[in-house]
Amino acid sequence: MKKIILLVLVFAFTFSSCEKDDICDANTPTTPRLVISFYDFLNPSVLKNVNNLKVVGEGMPNGILFGGLQTTSANTISIPLKTVGTNTTYRFTLNFADSNPANVDEDIIRFDYSTKEIFVSRACGYKTNFTLDPTNPYTHTDPVDPSKRWMKFISVEKNNIENENETHIKIFF
Repeated sequence: MKKIILLVLVFAFTFSSCEKDDICDANTPTTPRLVISFYDFLNPSVLKNVNNLKVVGEGMPNGILFGGLQTTSANTISIPLKTVGTNTTYRFTLNFADSNPANVDEDIIRFDYSTKEIFVSRACGYKTNFTLDPTNPYTHTDPVDPSKRWMKFISVEKNNIENENETHIKIFF
């Protein structure tokens, strides 16, 4: 009888300590970044690599890391938007590492949007989706001379930023 009671107690303690793991799967969609693709202004259907592009958020001392580096020469980048507030400002510096200061050019873009928090799971918490402002999605300036913007045209392709599988903004230069 004691063996049966002991066996029942062992099973009871064994199964009472089991609970579902609260681990967020790495494949679970999280807050998406803004995907920007760069195109040739003279040939708008052709993707164009930027040269030594550095992207720095307003008030941040360092730039966004692209593959561990603060500059990139890619034709598509992904940058985060602030989940608190309704706008995010970035400085986009072209030819950042160029030894000739005349070749370095900086444009500033402020993205305006609304946010929507979505519950993902207890393990993952919430993610935020963004909707670019339909009337004024961005403000584009040059800190030195408004007539010398290196970005010639900006096109909003997708107002709703819900994933990173598509281009949201096209920049022609």
